[in-house]
Amino acid sequence: MMRVEYPRPQFMREKFLVLNGEWSFAFDDENNGMGERWYRDSEVFTKKIQVPFVYQSVLSGVDDRTVHDIVWYRRVFEWKKNSGKRVFLHFGAVDYQADIYVNGLYVGRHIGGHTSFSFDITHFLTDDHQSIVVRAWDPHDDETIPRGKQFWEAESRGIWYTNSTGIWQTVWLEEVDDAHIEKIEFTPNLDEGNVLLAVTIPKQAVGCTLRYSIFFKGTLICEDQAALLNPCTKRSVDIYNEKIFRTNFHDHGWTWSPEQPNLFDVHLELIVDGEVTDEVSSYFGMRKIHVEDGMTFLNNQPYYQKLVLDQGYWPEGLLTAPSDDDFVKDIQLAKEMGFNGCRKHQKVEDPRYLYWADKLGFIVWGECASAPIYTAGAAAKLTQEWVEIIERDYNHPSLVTWVPLNESWGIPDIHLNLQQQSFSRSMYNFLHALDTTRLVISNDGWEMTETDVCAIHNYSHGQKEEVKKYRYFKDSLADVKGLIQHPPGKWATFAKGHHYKNQPILLTEFGGIGYELGGQAGWGYTSVDNEEQFLDDYGRIMDAVYSSSALWGYCYTQLTDVEQEINGLLTYDRQPKVSLEAIRKINDQYHPERIFIGQEEK
Repeated sequence: MMRVEYPRPQFMREKFLVLNGEWSFAFDDENNGMGERWYRDSEVFTKKIQVPFVYQSVLSGVDDRTVHDIVWYRRVFEWKKNSGKRVFLHFGAVDYQADIYVNGLYVGRHIGGHTSFSFDITHFLTDDHQSIVVRAWDPHDDETIPRGKQFWEAESRGIWYTNSTGIWQTVWLEEVDDAHIEKIEFTPNLDEGNVLLAVTIPKQAVGCTLRYSIFFKGTLICEDQAALLNPCTKRSVDIYNEKIFRTNFHDHGWTWSPEQPNLFDVHLELIVDGEVTDEVSSYFGMRKIHVEDGMTFLNNQPYYQKLVLDQGYWPEGLLTAPSDDDFVKDIQLAKEMGFNGCRKHQKVEDPRYLYWADKLGFIVWGECASAPIYTAGAAAKLTQEWVEIIERDYNHPSLVTWVPLNESWGIPDIHLNLQQQSFSRSMYNFLHALDTTRLVISNDGWEMTETDVCAIHNYSHGQKEEVKKYRYFKDSLADVKGLIQHPPGKWATFAKGHHYKNQPILLTEFGGIGYELGGQAGWGYTSVDNEEQFLDDYGRIMDAVYSSSALWGYCYTQLTDVEQEINGLLTYDRQPKVSLEAIRKINDQYHPERIFIGQEEK
């Protein structure tokens, strides 16, 4: 199975070459490859692997779950050099450290297992016959590496899953002119009715002209051109123009939301001496997320988030979806059950998933894999990955929240440790410094510091009197006090020295009802034996959540079973365990007596 779709849907060009498919492959358990110059020796590559699937996965064709910290890849292909053009080699993601060689020459290194990177390989190419060699190093027992749910032992157990090593997202080539667009950022300002375009070009392209056109549902909204006199040029574009009102787009909805995922299509051209040297297609959404008076607002309207926890694993591909259709299926199934979004858990998801979330209308909370321990080195590695995450995914309107830390993973002593508290606060401020368009949660679950959302985890849902955990009193403010002061486990809601500041409270992990279907053994936080029991238990839990006057949303654990975890609403291979319509009916329930903080629900 070969992934052939365009890997970067937010920044598309017509000419590209996907290098997925069969590559030569070798394990390097003795770390001999560098010294023996495997990047120049084709004879050592005795195995075959299907890229972009890691060797631990079935779809890779290797299907080996044993630990191999160093692996090598080699691919030979035809590509004719084009005079005056530049060629970039792109990697969606390689876990963890990647060294790249082209035609036997060293190109460069990337560190970080979850983000995209590129190299200009123009001067490494021969006239037509090319070879690429990749050395991937993924030390399975290095606790300073952001690894998320990847287990450091040979077999997965508990909440830990099979390790992933090497290339796990698309590899591809792209040819551009010397004068080309390097990057485009869209920053919507819903209140002012404009969008800020920030275009980055190489220094040698300074002085060229940018021509851009913006369309809404096929109708031209704006077109203009600007001289690019600096490597980065910003341009504010009015979206509330007479065209919008004349065609009644405003009345019919033009903002982006899960209910109406409206997108503006953008076409950009770079012009030098009257010639078009580069063309890029993109899109953006007019979307605003903010918090106020203890509530979450989407596009200036109070918005109750109904999220589902999504680990982003597949039985045959592990971290890599078998096909683009699998992203669509996951989103559609979640929406059919009445969820309006997901929290991608301990994983930076493929841009193709975010593209479909943008198109289909599905909120996403973006989260990075955590390291198990805290050291200065671990903090630096995580920080660098976040720089690349935001740079890659900034334009996706579906992404509304960043979650840099989860359940004190990587900061185990944060409650009293001032250094770890400083790191949590710094991540909160750092992400806001890079991105003003999204919310940031400092430490999802408990022991929070500075945070835009008070995010609470609670899996102690075994007792029948469920309502008492979320609704302590009839008064909404007393309910808030009860939730903050009565955390479900041994961890305080806020780290020492920090306190609740009227943020919206969301129950961001709970549930996890275990239900074995199809013979997959495993565990859940509670267990049931049949569909009727599952729906009864799910309904009881959700009745309690919806009765709370303090909660402003939730994230149910979880969308699918994953390996030994059988607490999904769907099986690992995405078969519904119970009626999707029945789940939706429960998720859509409406309590007219519910009063939210600061505003009565109408």
